Amino acid sequence: MKRESHTIDRSHQVDSPAQRHLPLVDLLVDTRAELMELAVASGLKVLTTMLEEDRTTICGPRYQHQAGRQASRTGAVPSEVVLGGRKVAIRRPRVRANGAEVPLPTFQLMASEDPLNRRVVEQMLLGVATRQYARSLEPLPSTMATRGTSKSAVSRRFVAKTAAQLDTWRSAALDALDLVALLIDGVHIGDHCVVVALGIDHTGQKHALGLWDGSTENATVCQSLLADLQSRGLRTDRSLLVILDGSKALHKATTQTFGAAALIHRCHVHKLRNILEHLPEGQRAWVRAIVVRAHRQTDVATARRLLQDLARRLEDRYPSAAASVREGLEETLTVLTLGLSERLRQSLATTNAIESLISRTRHVKRNVTRWRGGQMVLRWTAAAVLEAVKGFRRLKGYKDMPKLVAALRARDQQLGFTSREGVEEVA
Repeated sequence: MKRESHTIDRSHQVDSPAQRHLPLVDLLVDTRAELMELAVASGLKVLTTMLEEDRTTICGPRYQHQAGRQASRTGAVPSEVVLGGRKVAIRRPRVRANGAEVPLPTFQLMASEDPLNRRVVEQMLLGVATRQYARSLEPLPSTMATRGTSKSAVSRRFVAKTAAQLDTWRSAALDALDLVALLIDGVHIGDHCVVVALGIDHTGQKHALGLWDGSTENATVCQSLLADLQSRGLRTDRSLLVILDGSKALHKATTQTFGAAALIHRCHVHKLRNILEHLPEGQRAWVRAIVVRAHRQTDVATARRLLQDLARRLEDRYPSAAASVREGLEETLTVLTLGLSERLRQSLATTNAIESLISRTRHVKRNVTRWRGGQMVLRWTAAAVLEAVKGFRRLKGYKDMPKLVAALRARDQQLGFTSREGVEEVA
């Protein structure tokens, strides 16, 4: 008995419009081509198919009558799309309706210059020079027409993108941030000093707040930065832990802006460094041990006693070191008064968080040999900071942040501060 044939005749079946067909046979290019060239050529063929599908969606199937057709095919024109950090020439299908060009969604997406600008900024921040930008990109077939990789084109795109980033960042509102700590520090770039502010909210998340430039890290520059942050919504009507490196200019600007609301803490690393600089090499080990022991105490009275005893021991032989120990002594113990866990206390005891942020600016500017004005300095610094923000993690010990918030709000009550929330409830 013969077995019946179950061959299915598919000639009458129609594929679903939602199904995308790719010219897979056409993707078989010369096997001797490099893998990247194969991928690029294949990708462009896929793009061509997607563009044609957009046109079919708008105009309907080719060579089929449609009574309600609103658009028509009108051939193809030379165009460009962004591919691998450069512009690549293609033939774009055209659609017209009511005497006007109808945009194809896929082409609008691929022709957008924003991905190209982002690629330029990323390459520059990684240290690629404008003259070497084209060499840093993936290779394309020699027969493919490209542009947008010259030194001048890359420079223009970098300037435009970083300027837009700077304007957007410096105009962002801060009133939605519930900040409990503020770190301020400066970095010297060329003849300019850029002061950067970093905030920490009640969940332990870090926020790059803004920057300001001047010739030195003076009180006027710092005051301008804080005034700008205040105008954008930074609250100055309640207690805020402000962590500084010991700069008198930063200290003065902070007290002028926040007044009694500023709970200032001096960085332990900078303070220890300042003390040791007044001592000969042979005396530094035992002094370092005492200072570190004092800073690790959980009892404020014990830490204060250790530092005061150290100052008395240094008074006769090294009076400058003794004066350095006494200078700002109470401010070095601020975090010890808040009753925090050891891990969170260590995180807030130094300016390491903002030092790490600023170190990123030193990394990205290493290829710049000439700074052409303050605007260029600000653009590069902002680009570096915003790049570092992508890798931000919450502060170590963030689970103990409620204790810090409670300590600050208790201080508000002691000082008689009226919270904004309380005013709104009364109203």
